[in-house]
Amino acid sequence: MSPKTLPYVDDGHDRHLLDIYAPNGAKNLPVVFWIHGGGWQTGDKSSVQEKPRYFMEKGFVFVSTNYRLLPEVEMGMLIRDVAKALAWTHRHIAEHGGDPSRIIVGGHSAGAQLAAILCTDERYLKEEGLDFSGLKGCVPVDGDTYDIPAIIETAETRRRVHHEPQAKFGHREKFGNDPAKHVDFSAVTHVAKDKGIPPFLILHVADHPDVSAQARRFGAVLKEAGIPVTVHGQKETNHTRINAEIGTEGDPVTPVLSEFLAKCLKP
Repeated sequence: MSPKTLPYVDDGHDRHLLDIYAPNGAKNLPVVFWIHGGGWQTGDKSSVQEKPRYFMEKGFVFVSTNYRLLPEVEMGMLIRDVAKALAWTHRHIAEHGGDPSRIIVGGHSAGAQLAAILCTDERYLKEEGLDFSGLKGCVPVDGDTYDIPAIIETAETRRRVHHEPQAKFGHREKFGNDPAKHVDFSAVTHVAKDKGIPPFLILHVADHPDVSAQARRFGAVLKEAGIPVTVHGQKETNHTRINAEIGTEGDPVTPVLSEFLAKCLKP
């Protein structure tokens, strides 16, 4: 099941690459565009576990992208890399059997934040000549940075009251060490009615307080704006497994995802 690896920027960086997994004879199939995690500092497009097999069996084309990482680039450039990859996918996926008018954006951990910001803050796609119209759904998995000021305050307060040293390169620094940037890189900031924001399925580990609080917060903001949203907390799993087990037999999250996709893609 080897993917087709292609550049999404001409003469770009060696991380300006994405992988396309398409079933044999694919034509006009819906597309899952996937963004890996790794704290915005590590990770690779190849870290997709069973997802390509699962989605191809379900009649999807699956795309997994790389992007430049911190600290080589700052967060705004990193987000723009993923926007470029998504725009390339929109323009070229028909050549690989995909339907550019039916794209689902998903990602895990840091990739969850990136998926959420691309599907709520239209400026990044507008820079690439796109809007939300081809996006049929967004599936952020176990992110803790949909409201960045909230997670900074939570984490720093926890360390302070327990007399622990603060992180040298925590969320405060990763997102630009500037309160205005922290607000601007938060998906909750950009949610509004009538922008064409797609439906969301927010998956998170139920037993983790930070991702649970962030998922509920983001879900409430989307709901208030009239955007269809499902917030699903999964018990008896962890940050790695909730992502790695998608598409595997007996995984409790997969049917929830499958139902969401069916709803999003209803003609």
